[in-house]
Amino acid sequence: MEIKLFQLDKELKTFLTTFIVVLTIGVSIGLVYLKYTTKMTPKGTVERYNGSNDNEFDIAESYPKPISEMLTTTHSHVIIFAIIFVAIGFIFNFNSIINGFWKQFLIIEPLISTIITFSSIWGIRYIHKSFVYITIISAVLMYVSYYIMSLISFYELVFKKNGKE
Repeated sequence: MEIKLFQLDKELKTFLTTFIVVLTIGVSIGLVYLKYTTKMTPKGTVERYNGSNDNEFDIAESYPKPISEMLTTTHSHVIIFAIIFVAIGFIFNFNSIINGFWKQFLIIEPLISTIITFSSIWGIRYIHKSFVYITIISAVLMYVSYYIMSLISFYELVFKKNGKE
């Protein structure tokens, strides 16, 4: 028998639903922080890592990130993102709505985008500011994949009953 989310017992469905809600709140707070620190613009993102001295007194509003902070940011984010995407990917794997190529894509894509996103941040800091576009594209793919997996899993756990909507 193939296990599907809607077929799980009520207690497990409640646990997984609660986990998805809490995890999504945490991921969303991370996006709010990103908005606060980068204004979610290419310029703001470049300034976050390269620093800024765009005012008339040549006093930087933000300073270039030192290698120690780059290492700490990359280390902690890659590890925690891997855990987040393994957890949501594992749950999503048992959905009955999306299968085949798209299921596999959504499960694997955020893991790949995690590496691309944080590698490109190093590119912004140490190679050229145009790496910001790779950062933005990979981060958007990563977060869109997360929210699709979360919403589909949540929908199936809460609303789908006995194989019917």
